[in-house]
Parts: sequence; structure tokens; C-alpha cells
Amino acid sequence: MSLGQQVAANLPFLRRYARALTGSQATGDAFVRATLEAALADEELKASLDGGRIPLYSAFNKVWSSANVEVEQVDDVSSEHEAGVQNRLGAITPLNRQALLLTTLEDFSAAEAGTIMGLETAEIEALVAEAISEIDREQATSVLIIEDEPLISMQLEDLVSSLGHEICGTAATRTQAREVVESKTPGLVLADIQLADGSSGLDAVDDILEIAKVPVIFITAYPERLLTGDRPEPTYLVTKPFQEQTVRAAISQALFFGSTRPLD
Repeated sequence: MSLGQQVAANLPFLRRYARALTGSQATGDAFVRATLEAALADEELKASLDGGRIPLYSAFNKVWSSANVEVEQVDDVSSEHEAGVQNRLGAITPLNRQALLLTTLEDFSAAEAGTIMGLETAEIEALVAEAISEIDREQATSVLIIEDEPLISMQLEDLVSSLGHEICGTAATRTQAREVVESKTPGLVLADIQLADGSSGLDAVDDILEIAKVPVIFITAYPERLLTGDRPEPTYLVTKPFQEQTVRAAISQALFFGSTRPLD
């Protein structure tokens, strides 16, 4: 694949990142254009792009950090979902926002994000943790826990409460979950797959999503049942036995993006 083809293949992803980072399609595109113009004017920079997404994002980061491009901030978000995301992004300090977006929206590892931003892996991890803390301070919601094992349900209740969220209900069956949602719509759902009466957490979630579009995190000992490719696969999937820090991070990210999937 030629250099031009490589850049063209990765450009949509860079534009997505730039849009999320700047809060504006016009502004994001201006920074992307400035990156490409800088590469055309600098043979060394141009040659460095021959390596996939990481060097392309690194070049963008240099332009973004130097802020040498004249841009106009335009509120041109394309959906209510994206507008909500941009509002939450605006509450996060710039470096934290970059680290969070690179490791969530763009799915880079902490080490790869460090390469892009010119930081150590530990620094990226600290920035992401700070971003998540900022998100947690900005938003609190009601959470429905669908889990048939009492001890795990209690553990999740304690964890959710410690993050400042309210428990709107717990359910051990599909029927119980629907009853909770009919009386109060949750802002987030934590769901197991295999429930007490043999019913499915997947079906329970489908019932809920017919009533309200809320982010869902599946917490299950059977991740392979969700990763078959036969149906849309969840963005947020935590495997049992779980670490509390993993669940905390998933909750923060799901609430941040305000959807069952990240901004695309």
C-alpha cells in the first residue's frame, strides 16, 4: 500500500478524533488539513507517516499542540448524541481529553497513546484516570442492576453508590427488570446474561431498549455468548470474576459517551 493510500485509509478515523477533540467538524477538519499541509511541506514528516495510524496521529498532535492554524469554532454537531458528548468533553482539561479519546474512541493502547502524545505510558494512564474522575464529578445517574447472584448484586450496588450514583432497582429475572424500568427509567444498566429463572439478560436489555435508549454494560462469566457476530456486539463488556476498577472505568466511559456505543 502506498503512502497516499495509507493516509487515505486512516483519514476518516483522524477526522473523527479531531471532531471529538475540538468539538466542531469545521475546526477538526481545519487541523487535519493543517497536518497534511505540514507533511507536504516537510519531507521528514511526510516520510514518518509511512507506518499507519500512530505516526499520522503523532503528526496531528504536533499541529494541535502548536495551534498554528487559524480556525473558527463552529457548533456544527450532527446529532443530539454528539452534542451531549461535546458538552461532556468540554468539562475535561485538554491533555486529559486527548488521552481519554485516544484510548477509548480511537482504541489505542496507553503505550500507543504515549507515542502519539510524546508521553510515558504511566503519564497517559494518569491522564485517563484524571479524565474519568472529572467525568464522575460532572454526572450522576440512576442505575439498574440485573444480576441473579445476591453477593455480586450487593457488590455492584456498593460500587455504584460509591461513585455517587443512585440505585433505581435490582432485578434477578427479565420480568423483574421490566417492572423496574416501567416504574423508573434508569440512566445506566449493568446486566448479567444468565438470570435466575433461566431467562436471558440479553432479552431483558432488549426489553429496556424498547422503552428507553440507555447505555448498557454487560458483566458476565460467558463473554463468548456476546461475541458471536450474530447480533450487534456490546461496546461495554466486563468478564466475571471482575476487578472493581474495570467496572468503574466501564461505567465512566458508558456515561461519558451517553450511548450503548461510543461516538462514531
